Amino acid sequence: MNQTLANRRALPPRRLSVAPMLDWTDRHYRYFARQITRHTWLYTEMVTTGALLNGDVARHLRFDEAEHPIALQLGGSEPAELAACAKLAAEWGYDEVNLNVGCPSERVQKGAFGACLMAEPKLVSDCVKAMRDAVDIDVTVKHRIGIDQIEHYDYLREFVDTVAEAGCHTFIVHARNAILKGLSPKENREIPPLKYDYVYRLKRERPDLEILINGGVKTNAEIAEHLKHVDGVMVGREAYHNPWLMADWDALFYGDESAGPERAAVVDAMMPYVTARLGDGSNVRHIARHILGLFQGLPGARNWRRMLSDSKLLDGADAGLLRQAYEATLAGRRA
Repeated sequence: MNQTLANRRALPPRRLSVAPMLDWTDRHYRYFARQITRHTWLYTEMVTTGALLNGDVARHLRFDEAEHPIALQLGGSEPAELAACAKLAAEWGYDEVNLNVGCPSERVQKGAFGACLMAEPKLVSDCVKAMRDAVDIDVTVKHRIGIDQIEHYDYLREFVDTVAEAGCHTFIVHARNAILKGLSPKENREIPPLKYDYVYRLKRERPDLEILINGGVKTNAEIAEHLKHVDGVMVGREAYHNPWLMADWDALFYGDESAGPERAAVVDAMMPYVTARLGDGSNVRHIARHILGLFQGLPGARNWRRMLSDSKLLDGADAGLLRQAYEATLAGRRA
């Protein structure tokens, strides 16, 4: 469960990361993603401080050692509670703890955290300081460029400057405003315009800070372009729905010249993982839903998706279903 400081010092840079996504980036997806890319940073779903301090800690924090480098994203606004949860993150071996200051959902707003915290940079600074005082792993912040109708760049810069005073060095910037009333979380990912130039400018004006960009990234060409201006790129839904996008990341963006992944090897790696998780009380359905995109765009992909989403096949299934689905996929490619 614990990770040594020596291992922490060997962590790769945050050039690429997969965004925290509620109901998606659970431990099963993260293990799957790790079979495709060795160096990319992986983030948990957002976990609220209340869920950790009053709930089942193991259910929220357990992960496979293969998932490193891995960050825990927290949702909360009470410095003492966040500090306590950061300690839990460090004890469980996480490489980073990230504070959510970007989620615009009304449910999150009722908890007085997420994107609404952009209106309270001093409070965010206090939260970061409390967490940094509690742990020796990195404390980072993920946030928007602004909220509601506040669209000027100075708002973003002043927020970052205030939080940086607490010792935060790494900022993950979703390059859209968050509209707190009137838009759903999905609409908040699509309707507010992307302003990548704001994030580029932030890096130019604050070169000593580590600035990662997030929002609307779908191709490796886009990633390469962003990396000309910022330190890292965080990819969200494209990495989930089209996971083989990640297959070239180690070579392209980390200079890793070792052999890249093969889809067959990913299937082989997932089978013992499924068996192990069945022993923990999970079922194939919990895992299969995260790997439906493995053959995205290839002949036979429909067979893979069909078999791994068929409720009759999933009921009582074991890891062998993955092998059957793969063989059906190959048959579809030959047809």
